This record gives sequence, structure tokens and C-alpha cells, in this order.
Amino acid sequence: MRTPPDSFAAFVATKNDDGVDRDVQQWRLDDLGEGDVTIEVTYSSVNYKDGLATIPKGMVAQISPLIPGIDLAGTVVGDAAGFSDGDQVLVHGYALGMSHHGGYAQYARVPAHWVVPLDGLSPREAMVSGTAGFTAAMSVQR
Repeated sequence: MRTPPDSFAAFVATKNDDGVDRDVQQWRLDDLGEGDVTIEVTYSSVNYKDGLATIPKGMVAQISPLIPGIDLAGTVVGDAAGFSDGDQVLVHGYALGMSHHGGYAQYARVPAHWVVPLDGLSPREAMVSGTAGFTAAMSVQR
């Protein structure tokens, strides 16, 4: 089983009196909050909502500091909640990148019911379409 590093890089938006500070910081897994599944993030797409999470009047970020990124794809680290070390997965929707730290970091921790196994797609292929592509596809299908 792979072991995550002691710290990792994360793009973080932090509200302050003058607006929002945005920078890359070193975080630890314990900083990520609640979740059953730890994922080594290999891809996250760029969404309009992610931009809104990083500006003062964006009304998306519900916590501060926040790691934005409303979707992510990567590899499960360790065995947890029905997933095995090395499983390739996708996460999007729910509170990801709004009130729960999102995909703009090297690692994420999320509830197991948010995690979707990648079957037939690589993490890169899943994020090429991303949340916006998934939404568009669902609209066309309906």
C-alpha cells in the first residue's frame, strides 16, 4: 500500500477583511476534514464555479480557508469504505469545492458515497469532460 507524504501542495482561497488571498500552501491530510476515502488527485478540471469560490462576491465558498475544485479524478490511497488501494475514481458534485475541500490539491478526503469508480475511463479522460461536460451530456440525454 502506498503512503501519502507528510505534506502536499494545495491551492487555497482564504477570506480576509480586504477580499480573498489565493496561494499555494503546504497542507497535511489532517487538514482536509471529514471523509472515508483518501484520494491522490491526478486531475481536476476548471469550472466557472471554481473561479467564483476565489473572489469576494462569488458566493460559492462556504468555508475559509477553502481548497476549490468542484471535481477531481485520481487514485484511492489505502483500503477504505469499499474501495481498495490503487482504485481509480471520480468525484464531483455534492459540496466539493464549496463547503468541503476540493480537487485543487495533491490529495483529497471525501465521503465514500461521493466516490464513483472509473470504469473504462482514465482519470485524465474523466476530467477532460469534467463536471461541465457531464452536465451537458445529461442535458442532451434528457
